[in-house]
Amino acid sequence: MDTNPAGTSTRKAQVQRFYELLWNTHDLSMMSSILHEDFAFRGSLGEEKRGLEGFAEYVDMVHTALDEYRCTIDVLVEEGDRVFAKMGFGGVHKGRFMGFEPTGEPVHWDGCALFTFRGEKVCDLWVLGNLKALEERLRRNGA
Repeated sequence: MDTNPAGTSTRKAQVQRFYELLWNTHDLSMMSSILHEDFAFRGSLGEEKRGLEGFAEYVDMVHTALDEYRCTIDVLVEEGDRVFAKMGFGGVHKGRFMGFEPTGEPVHWDGCALFTFRGEKVCDLWVLGNLKALEERLRRNGA
């Protein structure tokens, strides 16, 4: 297993970069250093995207709907060419999201993500989230 100087595996470090750069700071210029060019994505919000451009559209959509959007990694587990992340997601509901009009209220939900690597780049990602709890929160906030 490759490791970086801090002792974290290269793949775990890429997952950390994925969330910190692409999601938390919304810096899509770093995509090609993290994601394989034929990257396949299955998001917990029901979206499937292939390639960097499609994934960038998804990231932009989430950031448009949720201000201050953040992903928090609770646990990272690596086995072979895969890394599993137990996660928290959240932001302030400022745009239409999951069929709900903006409420201006914070939302948070838990989930997990399974990353598959080809070399040092992510080639496949499958994200599952507790959408039932998210939907209930959005409904409550909008009531």
